[in-house]
Amino acid sequence: MSVSATEAVTPTGMYQSTAATGSSDDKEMFLNLMVAQLRYQDPMNPADSGEFLAQNAQFTALEKMQDVADQTAALLAAQISFGASGLVGRYVTYLGEDGASVSGLVGSVTYDANGPTLVVDGQDVTLGQVQAVNATAPTGDPATSTEDPASSTNA
Repeated sequence: MSVSATEAVTPTGMYQSTAATGSSDDKEMFLNLMVAQLRYQDPMNPADSGEFLAQNAQFTALEKMQDVADQTAALLAAQISFGASGLVGRYVTYLGEDGASVSGLVGSVTYDANGPTLVVDGQDVTLGQVQAVNATAPTGDPATSTEDPASSTNA
């Protein structure tokens, strides 16, 4: 798996968008604005430095909250990916392109920018299409293979 130009690997091994690094530019711009305001203030009527410190603290808190939100999103994406890989060898019922329910054996999972995609009997199926998951083949469905998932081999 390669890392795109807009992604970076964090110290914990998680992928993170480098678009989030724009917040450091915002902080630098805020600090430059604060210094300019202090430099050009009226000496007879100085600005309250406590207000600047409060704004800086609010800005820092907002940055930290954004970091937590980004890490939570990365954790959710990893959990969904691991959950999808746990479906390999199981039978799923999913909503087909024609709107009918289709059942089949999950042979593998592929990953791309849109998230994991199950490969069910040669068809690409998103997790949003899955309606049910079974350990064994659903009964009464002639389109479903009756092969035991434990005896199948994946290439």
